[in-house]
Amino acid sequence: MGYGFGAADLAYLGSASGAAALAEVAELELSPASQLRDVAAVRRAHGEWAPALIETVRLRRRAAAKLDDSGDWLFTDDALQQATPTRVARHRAHRLAGRDVHDVTCSIGAELVELARVCPRVIGSDLDPVRLTMARHNLTCPVPGPDDPRRPAALPASTADEEHTTPLVPQLEAPAGRVLLARADALAPCTRDTVVIADPARRAGGRRTHDPAALQPPLPDLLAVYAGRDLAVKCAPGLDFDRLEWPGEVEMVSLDGAVREACLWSPGLADAGVTRRATVLTTGSDTLTLTDAEPCDIPERAPGEWIIDPDGAIVRAALVRHYAARHGLWQLDPRIAYLTGDRVPAGIRAFRILDRLDFREKSLRAELRRRDCGPLEILIRGVDTDPDVLRRRLKPSGSQPFTLVITRIGRTPKVFLCTAHRG
Repeated sequence: MGYGFGAADLAYLGSASGAAALAEVAELELSPASQLRDVAAVRRAHGEWAPALIETVRLRRRAAAKLDDSGDWLFTDDALQQATPTRVARHRAHRLAGRDVHDVTCSIGAELVELARVCPRVIGSDLDPVRLTMARHNLTCPVPGPDDPRRPAALPASTADEEHTTPLVPQLEAPAGRVLLARADALAPCTRDTVVIADPARRAGGRRTHDPAALQPPLPDLLAVYAGRDLAVKCAPGLDFDRLEWPGEVEMVSLDGAVREACLWSPGLADAGVTRRATVLTTGSDTLTLTDAEPCDIPERAPGEWIIDPDGAIVRAALVRHYAARHGLWQLDPRIAYLTGDRVPAGIRAFRILDRLDFREKSLRAELRRRDCGPLEILIRGVDTDPDVLRRRLKPSGSQPFTLVITRIGRTPKVFLCTAHRG
């Protein structure tokens, strides 16, 4: 659950003496081996502030891999876990560039920072006063220099309906603009003529949930309250969006190979004719976007020279055939997401087929031993087998790396012995 920050903690951490203490604690190792010694030292030097200082330093270290320029930010453990990675938030913000936006579950402000760079008016609201105070702090932290394109643009006053809000910071001065923060319930609309962004908490009773009604605020309630508004809702990619019967676009987003989220875009924010989108992001600048408005006709052919395992965002968005059509590929089996072809899309990891085998452990073990197999990657779709258990049974002990792709063709399990390459 993490440390429970209070108002006094935040006032101290945001002060000059708190900043100096954080810099001092940041020099400590704070590892399991040094924990007792380090904690005792912080308690001697800073007394009652020790828990807040140690927790903040630990959270900042974790945040470095997820959030850009967040070295001086404040977090809670839960808020950091749910915070949108910078690369993903920046992608969403650019889809909303030029629009007035209200983030109704702004938390510590990770989305607000990116929205403020490209949107003329930005409002953030939340029910949690601790997170709002952290958002105020984070929005006023140093940002890149004036020539950096990531620097926020100057922002005019917000469009908040003051009659229905309780502003905590009526006009928050950021380094190059203004963002309004307000304490407000996401289910009590308090702005007009803005795009609404929401990120319902995906934990109930301390446990992660995939039930739309168990989110906070509940997803059905959120959609009902903002019916008819331009709305973008960040969700877990595991939700059943077909049952939701969402009338707009569902975008699946991955970052560096991991599916991070789904985003529901209302019809007014979706491209014409698009109901499903896959966006594949990397830490660099590369972005692949695929929609269901693209062709999906592909041939039925025997396996080619290569097997391609599409990015998880493409699979979850049900756009495997669309991706195949774009790149001249086809499926190993119409019901399985593995693709095959005689060439590999640029930059994609693929598997060159060396042999095609029946799924029999004894013969597989013998073939791997004959090929001096050592490091063994096992990819499985459509076959109920645990790859870790199978690897132990196959007992690879040689020096050559291989990949086994195990799947069904028709009703028959098949094994493809491969080597991995990048296109």
